[in-house]
Amino acid sequence: MSTTRPTLLGTRGIVTAGHYLATSAGMRILQQGGNAFDAGAATCICLNLLEPQNNGIGGEAPTLVYSAKEQRVFALSGQGWSPRAFTIDWCRENNIDLIPGDGFLPACVPATLDTWAFALARWGTMSMEQVLAPAIELAEGGFPMYASLHTHLHLNTQKYTERYPSTGQLYLPNHRVPAVGEVWRNRDFGAMLRMMVSAERGARSRGRVTGIEAARNVFYEGEIAARILDFARTHPLIDASGRAHTALLDASDFAEWHAQTEDSLTYDYAEMTVHKCGPWTQGPVFLQQLALLSGYDLAAMGHNSAEYLHTLMEVAKLAFADREARYGDPQFDEVPLGRLLSAEYNDARRALIERTASATMRPGDLRNGAPVYASEFDVQANNRRALAMSAEGASAPAYRIKHAHLGDTTHCDVIDRAGNMIACTPSGGWIGTSPVIPGLGFSLGTRGQMFYLNPQRPNALAPHKRPRATLTPTLVTRNGAPHMVFGTPGGDAQDQWTLQMFLNMVVFGMPVQQAIDEPTVHSVHFPSSFYPRESFPARLEAEDRIPAAVLDDLRARGHDVSVVDGWSNGKCMGIVRDDAAVLHGGASSRGELAYAMAL
Repeated sequence: MSTTRPTLLGTRGIVTAGHYLATSAGMRILQQGGNAFDAGAATCICLNLLEPQNNGIGGEAPTLVYSAKEQRVFALSGQGWSPRAFTIDWCRENNIDLIPGDGFLPACVPATLDTWAFALARWGTMSMEQVLAPAIELAEGGFPMYASLHTHLHLNTQKYTERYPSTGQLYLPNHRVPAVGEVWRNRDFGAMLRMMVSAERGARSRGRVTGIEAARNVFYEGEIAARILDFARTHPLIDASGRAHTALLDASDFAEWHAQTEDSLTYDYAEMTVHKCGPWTQGPVFLQQLALLSGYDLAAMGHNSAEYLHTLMEVAKLAFADREARYGDPQFDEVPLGRLLSAEYNDARRALIERTASATMRPGDLRNGAPVYASEFDVQANNRRALAMSAEGASAPAYRIKHAHLGDTTHCDVIDRAGNMIACTPSGGWIGTSPVIPGLGFSLGTRGQMFYLNPQRPNALAPHKRPRATLTPTLVTRNGAPHMVFGTPGGDAQDQWTLQMFLNMVVFGMPVQQAIDEPTVHSVHFPSSFYPRESFPARLEAEDRIPAAVLDDLRARGHDVSVVDGWSNGKCMGIVRDDAAVLHGGASSRGELAYAMAL
């Protein structure tokens, strides 16, 4: 197919981001002499401001980095933990049988700021003041309202007027939705960033702590944390449970949380090493899918043939069944990833794939039986609950909305001239699911909705535990050298769309932009990670650019094929560094916001 945009080439750096102004901010930092870590921080904080319906500084930012100096990959734990007071017993005592997807109850500690403060302190070359400057300018000087944010505000005007009035005061000036192209400002967000800059300057003059540490502390231990807690703990909010709750977070939850480095998880495929964050994300399903696909000659099947797409969907079902059965925060849950990625295990799992589509959940048997908690019973219970909510129809109270999760995700990548690489998938803190905190210009996240309340399973709620997020950047090395970074928004579909992008490049030899532009499919067979956790056995969603004959063949194989707009699935983006250190970058035109820029 022809591509929508050219693959960009550069030698001094490439930045990709979910909004073009964030890409520009990252590029500005590179042009000022910053490295990939400086540029990544600036890009991410700008995304927090520019795409508030998709992410926020009150959310999370799982990140993979390659340090050229250390010649090593690290995963940064950009996921905050749950409140110490939020327990399964608390939920039972308060008649919560499913954690709601909105309000204050599912709020975890915001992770984005400390994730980048950690990265800057360890690998960056710039001050927090320099890195935050583009976001402060965009917040105070404003940016033009764009179509998708305008549409979001239009569709949620009643909510932001009645249920989340603090959001309406900020986003609906003079009680109206700003027109597309109208300059809109978030001065509160700019003032909040200036608090950190002031703390950094003060620390430099006193010399007691590093400037970056002082900036971090004002967010987690100072005035910003105090404002967050004062608002979220004193303003009861009716959520999708049908009852009013305040946040259970307290000052110690904030002060004690710190981002940290972890070893990435890896799988070798086609002479490359693919790196993912741990099972506190869904990232290992990418690796599990590769382990299953390693037994097939994908090139012989033909790109986007029915046989190829059928194989991808059946592989995804098996990998995601294991996600449901096994994944959780490894500091609490034992996740047998060595076994799940072993050749022996995947040979046996691959044998389950037949010519017809599976309609059941089939987590693997690790010699002690498949876990009961990931059985069809759980799936059916979730669907019955969702159906009952939907059946209330127009007579249902406003809080009993079927989809309390109103938000998506974004992404950014950077590679600099030295070969430093970052891939970051910011999300959470959506304005659609929690009100804006007055004076700060952002919302808290609701990631705690992803916990289960069955104590026998992984990813069960516990104090100071990370909920298993869908956020899943990807980083690839080749012979130990930096090679690729990429990602996309898209919830449970992220590791399906990026897998297809990766295979388009590695198996079918496509340049980056073409690999991004090719039409995609994804499975919704398994339970959603989001409230109310619906699943649709055997269903796949396909962009309508997939040929009709291929879709008919998939239906004949038993797939429940749902056709969606041809340019609607995510917005993949990524960068490749070749053997000559030339950088190749691209970003999807889906959604018309993501862009790459090259030096």
